[in-house]
Formats: sequence, C-alpha cells, structure tokens
Amino acid sequence: MQIDKARKEIQIFSDGACSGNPGPGGWGAILRYKDVEKELSGGESETTNNRMELMGVIAALESLKEPCQVKVFTDSQYIAKAFTENWLANWQKNGWKTAGKKAVKNRELWERLLAQAVIHNLEWQWIRGHAGHPENERCDQLAVAARDRFANKN
Repeated sequence: MQIDKARKEIQIFSDGACSGNPGPGGWGAILRYKDVEKELSGGESETTNNRMELMGVIAALESLKEPCQVKVFTDSQYIAKAFTENWLANWQKNGWKTAGKKAVKNRELWERLLAQAVIHNLEWQWIRGHAGHPENERCDQLAVAARDRFANKN
C-alpha cells in the first residue's frame, strides 16, 4: 500500500455484537484524527455478527468527508483476511463465489466496503478482541449498547 502524505491520516477502530446469529445486533466505531475522536454506533433488529462487523467499518469509512489515509483496526479475521489474504479479489474473480463455489455472504456490504477502498488508502490491522485493547473494548461497549437498543433491552 502506498502512503499518500497529502491525505489526512485517520485511525478507525471497529467492532460488532450480536445476540443469536441471527438476532439483534449492533456495531461501534471510533474514528481518530490526531487527538480528536468521534464515536459512531448503530444496529439492526435481525442480523448476524459478521454483518455488524462489516457495518462498523463501512459506517466509519462512509462518514469521512474526503479521501484519507486510513488504518483500520478490527478484531474480525473475516474482514482483515478478506483484504490481507486477497479473499475479496478471489471472490470477485470467481463471480462472487467462495473457494467452495458457494455464494459469498453479505455481498452487498462487501461491495459497499470495496467502494470505500477505492476512495481511501486502507491499511488493515487485526487485533485480538476482548484482550484489553482500550479502543476495541470501547467499540465493543458501543456495539453491545446498540444491540441492546435493537433488542428493546434499554
């Protein structure tokens, strides 16, 4: 990945949560530019954990107002490996089929994420979830709170 020094350098931290799979779910994200942070969250009443993981990253990227240099921190190997191990490129080459010849799940969300990857320079960093990483823990709190709103628990 080529770093574009003319672009703002942004960090995005993201997480998803789901009760049942499918079930009510939520996502949380933190955007950081220099020492300024913005928190985002949302959810759905009937969804999956992978969809919420994707939505956290997508919503954060879609909130950016100009092309940026973005380092994305996720505890989702599903998302990180899709980029770092070229799963996405292979899915597209194979007509949105997995190596096992099955339709790729969440294709519409992957396409939204790919649209953002064209706008921004993205760098992916997998982090272990629930391992004391402060931003990941905060994103989990945001995701769980959103999930609970969609489960009518609050």
